[in-house]
Amino acid sequence: MKNKFWTGLVIVLLAIMLIGAATSAWRFLRVDDIAAQLIGAGAMLIVALGVWVLARELLFGIGTERLGRRLEEEGGLPEDTVERSPGGRANREQADEQFKIYAAEAEAAPEDWRSWFRLSIAYDTAGDRVRARKTMRKAIAMEKTERATR
Repeated sequence: MKNKFWTGLVIVLLAIMLIGAATSAWRFLRVDDIAAQLIGAGAMLIVALGVWVLARELLFGIGTERLGRRLEEEGGLPEDTVERSPGGRANREQADEQFKIYAAEAEAAPEDWRSWFRLSIAYDTAGDRVRARKTMRKAIAMEKTERATR
């Protein structure tokens, strides 16, 4: 619950910043000076990019949470058996062993979003955040397709 509070706070602060930037950009666009209008247009593009990134990350978080809850209800969430250092860093050898198990599972059942969800968790535990996010996006898309075909 504490993480959701801080996430919500950051989202609100970012929204305030985006609204302020959009307001300033709009003021630049209304000035009768081409340089000011170009600055306003550039600022609006940055605001649009910020809104897109925020929406994309919110949808990613919502999808990840939805899949996690569903997998928990089914009893399919992977156990976190990897030892951690006092700083929270996973034991590399154990993380690699766990990764091999979930990679083999995803290879054996490539059409099951559950195996990709678990593989994403294994990537994250092994410290590969880029692949973890990519794999989680795949799991979310697969689950969404599964829901649509029911």
